[in-house]
Amino acid sequence: MKVHEYQAKSIFSQYDIPVERHILCSTADEAVEAYRQWGAAHIVIKAQVLTGGRGKAGGIKLAKSEEAVRLYAEDILNMTIKDLPVTRILLSEAVDIVAEYYVSFTIDRNTRSVVLMMSEAGGIDIEEVARKTPEKIIRYHIDPLIGVPKYLAQRLAYNLFDQAAQAERMTSILQNLYHALIDNDASLVEINPLALKKDGTLLAIDAKMVFDDNSLYRHPDIRALFEPTPEEQLEAIAKDGGFSYVRMEGNIGCMVNGAGLAMATMDMIKLYGGSPANFLDIGGSSNPVKVIEAMKLLLQDKKVKTVFINIFGGITRCDDVALGLMRAFEQLQTDIPVIVRLTGTNENIGRELLKHSARFHVAETMNEATLLAVKSVKGETE
Repeated sequence: MKVHEYQAKSIFSQYDIPVERHILCSTADEAVEAYRQWGAAHIVIKAQVLTGGRGKAGGIKLAKSEEAVRLYAEDILNMTIKDLPVTRILLSEAVDIVAEYYVSFTIDRNTRSVVLMMSEAGGIDIEEVARKTPEKIIRYHIDPLIGVPKYLAQRLAYNLFDQAAQAERMTSILQNLYHALIDNDASLVEINPLALKKDGTLLAIDAKMVFDDNSLYRHPDIRALFEPTPEEQLEAIAKDGGFSYVRMEGNIGCMVNGAGLAMATMDMIKLYGGSPANFLDIGGSSNPVKVIEAMKLLLQDKKVKTVFINIFGGITRCDDVALGLMRAFEQLQTDIPVIVRLTGTNENIGRELLKHSARFHVAETMNEATLLAVKSVKGETE
């Protein structure tokens, strides 16, 4: 789960990680009023959306007057960045920056440990730094039994700073940032940039946090910050319904029972030149209501041109799935072709039920069903 910059900065402040003065606004009028109250010469206006690349998209502006504040606030609030509409902006007091650094803690699944990443080349092009000059990024794996005690944080801090005062400030930031990660079951805490001011102090000018979804039950305060995208809303609905759903970019909707079969189904579709629109696993239940809800969810994707239902009946009875499908399509108004492959428990009964309905194209093998699905899509698009 991701949170906005202003929310991450609020958490940082709780851990004594220094951030600049800022205020959240929803309208240009609020932004102008905040500018008047501050009396600051320059302020930075930043779009609050759950994606990167805000600066390159024009979602971050430096304003030097009341007129500029209003103009930039209105422009940014009317923006859409990577399909996400901007509904809030963060006004931050402009900082006189001498240098920009990058620092983050994240989870390394390969080593099963937290990894610290630091760089003297912080800023909006950190991805380019990682791609073109990876040697500029320092990586250090944290022993979970030791964590980040002061002696270790000091040693790491001196990789970026030669002066003792700055290294001491960095030591505190590293320790507190690590605690913010661990205490909140985060999978990422990131400061980019960590700004060095003229007076030698350090500030987290930007803040990013990502949390482990599986741990949110332990953190109701964090869970309350969740603002799902439309795709995440669908995935949450699916989870509440007892099945797994992941949206993709293709046009063949897939409904299967079992994660392994789902992966194999998507591979088969690709093999025959098609493109899966989703991963939808209804699990091992025979409940017809579950099939109905799964079909409703699947057909919400307007890109779906054909539905491929691939059921291997072990615990799941094929006749129950067939009844669920028939009931579902009594409620759903759609002309989308539906290809069904039923194999396993009561497969003959299930196939006979569906063959009596002109709504379904019934196949006996996975190859046959996949070919029917791919040809159906091509027949509609050609």
